[in-house]
Amino acid sequence: MISSTSNPRIKQLVQWQSKSKERERDGVFVAEGLKMLEEAPEPLIREIYLTQETAETLQKGKTEKERVLWNKISRMDYETVSEAAFRKASDTQSPQGVLTVLEQPRYRREDILTAEKGLYLLLEDLQDPGNLGAILRSGEGAGITGVIMTKGTVDLFNPKAVRATMGSIYRIPFLYTDSLQDVIKDMRSRHIAVYAAHLKGSSLYDAFSFRKSCAFLIGNEGRGLRKETAELADHYIKIPMEGRVESLNAAVSASLLLYEAYRQRRQVR
Repeated sequence: MISSTSNPRIKQLVQWQSKSKERERDGVFVAEGLKMLEEAPEPLIREIYLTQETAETLQKGKTEKERVLWNKISRMDYETVSEAAFRKASDTQSPQGVLTVLEQPRYRREDILTAEKGLYLLLEDLQDPGNLGAILRSGEGAGITGVIMTKGTVDLFNPKAVRATMGSIYRIPFLYTDSLQDVIKDMRSRHIAVYAAHLKGSSLYDAFSFRKSCAFLIGNEGRGLRKETAELADHYIKIPMEGRVESLNAAVSASLLLYEAYRQRRQVR
């Protein structure tokens, strides 16, 4: 058991939790909680840390879920840690007693953009990790094909973003790009229509057909899309709003657009 908060492995966990450069250097990220371990693909798992209480609870296996999870843990290398050491390494206020270190999944643009009738999100400089994680979660629910982000977008492996995905980070292809312009040009060559959620849009989003391959551009929470990025879109679309509200949360906007595409596509099945 690891009992000291000064243990090198605990210090390394803290670094991975708090610093994106450390995560990128080592090609890993940390997922907290039972659900994140339960859904984690075994080939990606590098390390598992459990409090003694959690390990004993799972080992007793009073429920089927606990028994299945303990079988999974038993196939891996795991380490028990003291409550104090676990709190030091945890990024949450109420830790569940489980930390999983995973290899960062990697995807290529050519693999993501080859889907028939693909559905994509293009994100420019989003800064809220909770927003980004929620977008992946909503995207999975709506049947998204992949997410492509600018390098100025917050790190998806940020602990808050990872938690907000609720496991979708394991299943939704994504990548960061130096140039959305290059990505959009590539999309055009593949006949993927690009729509920008924009205040200048004159037509409501449900006036368009999203049944064929398409992508939605979502901009920064504060300033929206950059002018030069918005101009690359094939169409501007508008989300109707009453009152004095000028715009919606980025995750809410993305969800509305994705589910409209999902609704349309279900109608033609």
